Amino acid sequence: MMALGLESSAPNFKALTTNGPIDFYDWLGDSWGLLFSHPEDYTPVCTTELGAVAQLEKEFSDRNVKAIALSVDSLESHNGWKLEIEKSMNVKIGFPIIADEDAKIAQLYGMIHKYSSDTHTIRSVFIIGADKKIKLHLTYPMSVGRNFDEILRVIDALQLSSQHQVVTPANWKQGDDVIVDPSLSNEEAEKLYPYKVPKKAEYLRFTPNPSAD
Repeated sequence: MMALGLESSAPNFKALTTNGPIDFYDWLGDSWGLLFSHPEDYTPVCTTELGAVAQLEKEFSDRNVKAIALSVDSLESHNGWKLEIEKSMNVKIGFPIIADEDAKIAQLYGMIHKYSSDTHTIRSVFIIGADKKIKLHLTYPMSVGRNFDEILRVIDALQLSSQHQVVTPANWKQGDDVIVDPSLSNEEAEKLYPYKVPKKAEYLRFTPNPSAD
């Protein structure tokens, strides 16, 4: 199977989860999606990651993003582990965890890398737009926990670029200036966004964040 590229359609699937059976597309509705895999239940790094997402659930909800986790463990295992995470990290997990025991969804999304493990999913992250297209794909090794503040930052940047003809510079965060989309001519850009450029780099057309209040 070819790797899923950016702007390709996110494969739909049916699955059993800790919140009941779902059809992925129906479950997403008109929301964005954060689909992320973890190697195994009852492991320390994964526990901190699911706890971190639970702590940030309002942040995701405010951005119209639904989070959903996956591993190749059973539903029974997920349900028991979920209770442990909630107690140990003092959180409430509202998002579903997919039980993918036959690894069909993991294979569909390329979440198992044979040189890392033949059976366990690596730490994949897929950001899926409301149009069901893949907007971002990140891959972390099993030994490194993800930075979900960075994932929120990227979602902010993706949603901004989907609504306005702007792109975001290095280390951008919500509220910072952005850059006018390079595909716009100067004449087009001037009609849409007030911008200024540094000396000797006229293509760096910085403009205030158009979504700012």
